[in-house]
Amino acid sequence: MKKITSLLVSASIVFIISCSSSQKIATLKPEPDNAAPIVYNNTPSFINLPINIKLKDIENQTNSLLNGLIYEDNIIEDDDIEMKIWKLAPITIKSSNASNADKITTILPLRATIKYRIGTKTMGVSLYNTKEFNLNGIVTLNSNVSLNNWKLKTQTELSSLDWKESPTMSVFGKNIPVTYLINPSIKLFKSTIEKKIDAAIEKSMDFKPNVLAALEKICTPFQMNEAYESWLRIVPIEIYSTPAHIKNDSFVLQMGMKCNMETIIGQTPESKFDGYKIALKAVTKIPNQITANVVAVSSYQDASRIMKKNFAGEEFSSGTRKVKVQDVNIWHKSGKMVIALDLIGSLNGTIYLAGLPKYNVEKKEIYFDDLDYVLDTKNKLMRTANWLAQGLILRKIKESCRYSIKPNLDEAKKTMLNYMNNYSPMAGVFVNGRMEDIQFQKIELSQNAIIAFVKVNGEINITVDGFK
Repeated sequence: MKKITSLLVSASIVFIISCSSSQKIATLKPEPDNAAPIVYNNTPSFINLPINIKLKDIENQTNSLLNGLIYEDNIIEDDDIEMKIWKLAPITIKSSNASNADKITTILPLRATIKYRIGTKTMGVSLYNTKEFNLNGIVTLNSNVSLNNWKLKTQTELSSLDWKESPTMSVFGKNIPVTYLINPSIKLFKSTIEKKIDAAIEKSMDFKPNVLAALEKICTPFQMNEAYESWLRIVPIEIYSTPAHIKNDSFVLQMGMKCNMETIIGQTPESKFDGYKIALKAVTKIPNQITANVVAVSSYQDASRIMKKNFAGEEFSSGTRKVKVQDVNIWHKSGKMVIALDLIGSLNGTIYLAGLPKYNVEKKEIYFDDLDYVLDTKNKLMRTANWLAQGLILRKIKESCRYSIKPNLDEAKKTMLNYMNNYSPMAGVFVNGRMEDIQFQKIELSQNAIIAFVKVNGEINITVDGFK
């Protein structure tokens, strides 16, 4: 009997201890509200896009487009001349010797077959003598260079035509120089050659496909931090261009891109690049010093996941009572952020806190100002787990309800610098630059995300050096 009584007492003690050491709490969940989405003004950023194309590249492109027969006139009846012109050797393009002139000189070796007829038509009888000449010569053309609608435009004029041998014609057994007869015929194909050179250069130097292909690569979101799944996305708005210049046997063009820069937390974001919507605008100067204004968007789901890591292994205690945070969820409610903590231990259940996200400039971390239990949670804790409602435990919890973004900023800077050290997303395109520390601006809450605004001063150059 004594043994049975002893067992019952022991069981009762264990039951009482277990009840006192592990309690359940049922609190009302503050449901997310439909906060109006934030329409934030993302201050545009500017990226330099200096274009540097060697004249040798223009020369190669022009030669690939202008080959073989470049002029043909098979009708002799209208002007007594029939003519065919072939490109005899590769075209040479170089800068003009004129000082401070944006001009190029094109040298075109050619071969000409010319038929010239002499005679009359009297009373329906044709009395003609037709002679054929095969000539080799070099045409020199000068072109003014400009940029129009993404294309390198040239205004070409034939400067000279030098025959390697003076054309002659046999008359009564003698070779008579007929240069005076041939040279006037140059007027007939002069404008045609000029137009063909202009058309070939314009077609070979259409910058839009090359520049847009480079921008599409650059504007493809790239991962800055694998642990936090942070991505940088560049969304171009406009492209600016200064007048074209010839410098040191290269075609030089200063371009700049006006864009929005966004940091997305979570899964790989979609690219917002749309080449059809990018306009090209003429300006006189592109600034060297730029300010990159970046919008960092972190969904509440991703913020919950990051904060949950802070609670891993953490135990909050008061005397013999202890709890651990098993899960964290965050959402928006009435202008504040609600933090739901799922507890296990001396108290099982979910408690809810609410507060405003703030940023500590010195520590570079996000914390929550005036973080406190929501009213229902506080009332339930006062009745069932007063020890957890005490300020000491709350202060300890608040310490974990924060996360430093310094590693993010440092890693972002490090990653971005990697993309500024002669990074080449595609052949002939190189990214270089420098940047200062990332400066945090402000935080705003939307219905689905925390939106942070940061600013970066520095310089980004995307050089297009040669077209393929």
